Amino acid sequence: MRNIKLKQMLALLCAGLTLACSLPGCSRATKLERYNKQFLDVFDTVSMEIGFEKSEADFQKCYESSHAQLLKEHRLYDIYNDYEGINNLKTVNDNAGIQPVKVDPDLLSLIKWGKEVYTLTDGRVNIAYGAVLHLWHDKREAGIEDPAHAELPDQAALEEAAKHTNIEDVIIDDAAGTIYLKDPEMSLDVGGIGKGYATENAAKLIQNEDSENFLLNLGGNVRAIGIKGDGAKWVCPVESPEYRDSQTGDQYAIVCYLDGRSLVTSGDYERYFVVNGQRYHHIIDPDTLYPAKYHRSVSILTEDSGLADALSTALFMMPVEDGKALIQSIREGSSPLGADFRVEDLEAMWIDADGHQEYTDGFLNYTKA
Repeated sequence: MRNIKLKQMLALLCAGLTLACSLPGCSRATKLERYNKQFLDVFDTVSMEIGFEKSEADFQKCYESSHAQLLKEHRLYDIYNDYEGINNLKTVNDNAGIQPVKVDPDLLSLIKWGKEVYTLTDGRVNIAYGAVLHLWHDKREAGIEDPAHAELPDQAALEEAAKHTNIEDVIIDDAAGTIYLKDPEMSLDVGGIGKGYATENAAKLIQNEDSENFLLNLGGNVRAIGIKGDGAKWVCPVESPEYRDSQTGDQYAIVCYLDGRSLVTSGDYERYFVVNGQRYHHIIDPDTLYPAKYHRSVSILTEDSGLADALSTALFMMPVEDGKALIQSIREGSSPLGADFRVEDLEAMWIDADGHQEYTDGFLNYTKA
């Protein structure tokens, strides 16, 4: 089943890239050559890197360093598998209530960011929510494997798991470089923030190589570095949820043009299973312990892919007006993270069940080449 989904995602990714090279302003570069790499070995998704460079060797250098970083963080953030010589999130979870675990600085940094995201989103995005998410994950995997016997998690089990999600029980010791889960029934899950955070780290490595014309696309989590080699902006469409459902109508809800920015979308159509004719996706609302029902998708435009990933998840779990208020507070520096956390260039788009699109005031500026 996973291979089928990956093939479907690859087809969609390639379709998007075809669009990116067929719209106006997308002529072939005269001084820089276009190179690309596709890979399937990070974050269980189809990924691609595109770069305009003077030589294949220059591109390969950027690709190899960024891919190595993505692969490293994929393993560090893994909650299901052990890796020789690595203390990852599974190691941390396995030692909950037992002992602190010394971890790589990249993992320590992510968990610190996760605690900040919790504060920023008033608990909507909680990396300590693993006990609840694990119950949904197991039922989803079983339901996909055997649809005729798909079933929902037990309500009592969900309520009991929710008692073990206190972010204050995640203890970080910077000096020792350790993470300790005080609650033995707690587990961490960084699915709502990890991919974007890793994407941004990979982008920084590429920028350190002085590359100015690069695009990272991790399963639709897009990070543009500069523009394309021909001077045009990167063309990044947002897929239509309705099209994903029925393969009818327009494939793309909107097309964005990026210059050094990230575009991240959270939607209900990527990971889900069906019980009694109703679809249950993977973004769980902490208020209900069930999949959030506010929107079909939420897209965030800003420079930092880690912030975009976190906010696309958070806004998916709140009404539009609350999401707009959070965006505005971050723009003004009045968010719960304070004045030092101010991001003025931040936009969002919502798509609801009826296909209606809602935007922050500057989002449509990015739909113009």
